[in-house]
Amino acid sequence: MLDETQYEYAGFWIRVAAAVIDSILVMFIAIPLLMAVYGSDYWMSDRLIQGPADFLISYVLPAIAVIAFWIARGATPGKMLLSTQVVDAKTGLKPTPGQSIGRYFGYYVSTIPLGLGLLWVALDPKKQGWHDKLAGTVVIRRKQITQPVSFTRQS
Repeated sequence: MLDETQYEYAGFWIRVAAAVIDSILVMFIAIPLLMAVYGSDYWMSDRLIQGPADFLISYVLPAIAVIAFWIARGATPGKMLLSTQVVDAKTGLKPTPGQSIGRYFGYYVSTIPLGLGLLWVALDPKKQGWHDKLAGTVVIRRKQITQPVSFTRQS
């Protein structure tokens, strides 16, 4: 069971920051690979997908990596860096492989209608996007417990 005294739901902006970090990491890996396979002509083409290697490097491998991170660690590197994690909404445990796969493909559902399913995170009480609702997950982070300031007189 998710202990809401220890954790809070991660909001929209911290999740955006984690996604930006993850995207930059993927670019650092994908761009050199794409350049090695296709050369600089890759950037001049009008085609959306240049070939099988492009599809594999740009779509398949990132999907496998994200899903594997969710299964193994409950978080991608960006989420780990920002101390957030994806958990099962009912148990608070790491998502199952089925939830992780469903959550990944749920991103497409969340994105297609003008990104409304992603923006939903800002409006939802549990900060769930549509992909979270579809997969039965939430993104949490440990609450920052602040100590009250005590003022003492010094002699």
